Amino acid sequence: MAKKSILFLTGDYVEDYEIMVPFQALTMVGYQVDVVCPDKKAGEIIRTSIHDFEGDQTYSEKRGHNFTLNATFAEVNADDYTALLIPGGRAPEYIRLNERVLEIARQFATAGKPIAAICHGLQLLAAAGVLKDKSCTAYPACAPEVTLAGGTFVETPIDGVHVDGNLVSAPAWPAHPQWLAAFLEVLGTKIEL
Repeated sequence: MAKKSILFLTGDYVEDYEIMVPFQALTMVGYQVDVVCPDKKAGEIIRTSIHDFEGDQTYSEKRGHNFTLNATFAEVNADDYTALLIPGGRAPEYIRLNERVLEIARQFATAGKPIAAICHGLQLLAAAGVLKDKSCTAYPACAPEVTLAGGTFVETPIDGVHVDGNLVSAPAWPAHPQWLAAFLEVLGTKIEL
């Protein structure tokens, strides 16, 4: 593998921070980051949503920004990538209905490659059947899906992270510092100050 590259699987109404921040941070440290969406090509946009924690029983949702895809879904070959990242938001609930999306997730899991998932991103991994005998965290509303998929849901503070081998998971964007640091560690990336 000549380049160190990470594939993001996402779609419209992905959580704004959960795509923007990891994309920028991983690009900053030198990774080639390709972001794809089923049925879309490089240069097309996806819309984002902003989920916030404002004291209600669940998060609030507002329209976010546009994000320009930089790779074409139909051309994805999992063998070309070092790792997979699945942001949360609304996207995982519907892209998990795409069999090719699930196949890509299974290829990464079967190969033992690093996978980072946050918030509702674990819905996709549950649907792909790759959480059996794994422990992870997610947005708490996804706990039943993790359990039904044969995984162990680990209750984690909103800014916490959980690592099980190659799987790095977090409940929501407030965990970015810990989640991205843990993902970089699993990737073997060294950052020195």
